[in-house]
Amino acid sequence: MSRAHEAAVLALVAALATAQPGSARAFDDMQYPDLHGQWTRAAGGSDEPRFDPAKPPGRAQEPPLTEEYQAVFEANLRAHEAGVPATWPGPACLPPGMPAQMTAYRPLEFVVLPAITYIRIDYVRDTRRRIYTDGRSWPAEVDDGFDGYSIGQWLDEDNDGRYDVLAVETRHFKGPRLFDLSGIPLHEDNETVIRERIFLDKADKDLLHDEMTVIDHALTRPWTVLKSYRRTADPRPQWPEYICPWETNTIRIGTEIYLTDRDGLLHPTRKGQPPPSLKYFPAQR
Repeated sequence: MSRAHEAAVLALVAALATAQPGSARAFDDMQYPDLHGQWTRAAGGSDEPRFDPAKPPGRAQEPPLTEEYQAVFEANLRAHEAGVPATWPGPACLPPGMPAQMTAYRPLEFVVLPAITYIRIDYVRDTRRRIYTDGRSWPAEVDDGFDGYSIGQWLDEDNDGRYDVLAVETRHFKGPRLFDLSGIPLHEDNETVIRERIFLDKADKDLLHDEMTVIDHALTRPWTVLKSYRRTADPRPQWPEYICPWETNTIRIGTEIYLTDRDGLLHPTRKGQPPPSLKYFPAQR
């Protein structure tokens, strides 16, 4: 863990302890599963990340899309085949949001506290997903976000006196968002509901599972997948930094997307692509 990263986590814990001194003293971490460390995708870590890790990317994901959104998906696939890069953050540096961020494009970190669990991932931005476990109800008003608003509950399903499952529901999104890099779309109304069961494998405490169900108007039925993460063996892992403007090599001008090179010059993303308009740049005389 880098000094800056370690300092950020310590400051986060200290701030919460200061805000809730009673809960900090009463917090018994032995009651919760041990989620410390760095977590990466358990399967296909070197392959293109996909929403359902059990299936290949693209059409082989077999998303249960409505006819309208299957057409959107096909258009996205054709754009990729024509040369438009299938990458986040893309030309606008927008974050993946939920559910894509739980695909673990970069390593995940879990910080478990009595009233809240944080899931940190540095991808496009430094994301701190907040899962509130303090028993709250859904607020009357919520600022929509790419990560949504998550309420969770710790469960002791085997009745051994320790929590073993974090059940989460997430709502209140904004978009646009995609399921994965192949371009599987979510509905533009952003009324997505995502339910998760996050738990350690009973036979391997370095293997974490996230059983995720997405309910969305772009789907003909709820879509359930199982994502899994492997704990990094290094007790002091490196945490990669991702600065969006340095990483992206695409730019959107009007309705077109172009590639940029190190010299700042534009390149087409498909054969026969028209150049951007020079309407406001009259020719030199």
